[in-house]
Amino acid sequence: MRWGRMHQGQDIACGYGTAIHAAKAGTVVFAGVMSGYGNVVIIDHGGGFSTLYAHQSRMAVSQGQHVGQGDIIGYVGSTGHSTGPHLHFETRFGGTPRNPIPYLPK
Repeated sequence: MRWGRMHQGQDIACGYGTAIHAAKAGTVVFAGVMSGYGNVVIIDHGGGFSTLYAHQSRMAVSQGQHVGQGDIIGYVGSTGHSTGPHLHFETRFGGTPRNPIPYLPK
């Protein structure tokens, strides 16, 4: 637990400014600042499935924009409640965070 609540998702250590790529094609439903997460992009992939990418130094997409799998959507930073540059990645079903590990390529 961090910042007074359960930590959801996966933190991926990478250098400041590293490009962040969309895990799957979809529509950007949020691109802005979210409490605790700093700069955030949320992509709706359909069927109640979405992905969240937080703590970005800079976002490269806008709300309503369609993105393809692998498209650059932003750059790693340390915004929000963060102690250093990293990507906070979440998978959500019906808006509820789920462990992203089973959905990542092996």
